[in-house]
Amino acid sequence: MSNVILNRENEIIDFHLPRWKDIPDIDLYLDQVVSYLEKYLSNYVESDNGKEGNCITKAMINNYVKHKVIKPPINKKYNREHLAYLIVIFILKQVYSISDIKQLIHLALETSSAEQAYNQFCFELEKAILCTFQGKAYREPKDMTQERYILRNVVQTYASKLYSLKIYLNKNLI
Repeated sequence: MSNVILNRENEIIDFHLPRWKDIPDIDLYLDQVVSYLEKYLSNYVESDNGKEGNCITKAMINNYVKHKVIKPPINKKYNREHLAYLIVIFILKQVYSISDIKQLIHLALETSSAEQAYNQFCFELEKAILCTFQGKAYREPKDMTQERYILRNVVQTYASKLYSLKIYLNKNLI
């Protein structure tokens, strides 16, 4: 394996999304939201136009509010739930349409609280990425609900695309 692949694998091993309890419990203005999301996602999501630059913009977030993918901010401020939704949206929009993401979020929230669904998403995504970059099987637990099976396939889709972009296409994404 080349040094490029090994360096990228090491970067991926350190991939971690903030859990629900780690997301700020104070409301943030839109500029702060963009900065927060860029901190966690800039190396893992592509900009909409595929060119270098900001992969997360105020306009994108405003569009998600306008199209009712996320709830409107309260007094121009975004809370923990908004941030969790946005993290999921920006990751999944790499491989799914916004309408598909809306349906997937709705499915997750049918059986779990926002906190549980978000934390499960983070756990499964990190596991899928790690397994993909280390060439290990992403094993299925014996007792798997349909929702969890769907989640595993969703995050595996993203992990496979990320692997292709970072290793074979040699993209830094930003």
